[in-house]
Amino acid sequence: MLGLRGFYAILDLTPALAEDRRRFDELARQLLTAQPCCLQLRAKAIAAGIFATFARRLHPLCRAAGVPFCVNDRLDVALAVGAEVAHLGQDDLPLADARRVRAQLGRPDLILGISTHTLAQAIAAGEGGADYLGFGPIFGTGSKANPDPTVGLDALAEACRAVRVPVVAIGGITLDTVGSVARAGARAAALIAAVTNAPDPTAAGRQVAAAFH
Repeated sequence: MLGLRGFYAILDLTPALAEDRRRFDELARQLLTAQPCCLQLRAKAIAAGIFATFARRLHPLCRAAGVPFCVNDRLDVALAVGAEVAHLGQDDLPLADARRVRAQLGRPDLILGISTHTLAQAIAAGEGGADYLGFGPIFGTGSKANPDPTVGLDALAEACRAVRVPVVAIGGITLDTVGSVARAGARAAALIAAVTNAPDPTAAGRQVAAAFH
C-alpha cells in the first residue's frame, strides 16, 4: 500500500516543457529532492507516445530516489512503463474496469487513485476499491483549462470523514493554505504552481510536507 502523507508532487508535462528536456530533468530533480510521498506525471495536452517517453525518463529517477511513480489519466501508459501508481479521473477508464485490467495483467501491486469532486463521488470511489482519492479543487485553480467547481475546506473535511482510504487534497492550494488542508483531514496535498513556480521548489515541497507532521 502506498504510504501517502505530506507532499504529493505533480510534474505537469506541458508542450513547452516537453521541448526542454533539460528543464524537465531539473524540475524532476528538485521535486524528488523534497522526498514527496509520490510523484505524478501529468500530461493533459501531450500524445500518448510522447507521454510514455517522458514517463520512461522519469520512472528511473523516482526509483533511485525511493519515491513511487504515478502516471495520470492513462492506465495503458502506467502499465507500459511499470509505474507503481495510476491515477484516473472521472472521465477516464472507470475504476471497475481498471481493477479488472490490473487483475488480468497480474499487477495487484499497482495502486489506483481516483479524482473526485463531490462527496458522492468520493464515497463511490472508496466503496469501489480505490486505493486513495484525490479530492478538489479545494480552491480556485489555474492548472486546468476547464476546472471543476471549487469544493472548499468543509467539503474536504466531510469527504475525509466519509471514506477509509487516504485523501489527497488538490486544487489552488498554496503554501499559506496547506496547513488548513491538513487540519481538514487530508493525508497529503498536491500543489503544482505553488511549488514548481517557487524560487526553490525543493524547499517549497518540504514546507508542504511539514504541514502534515
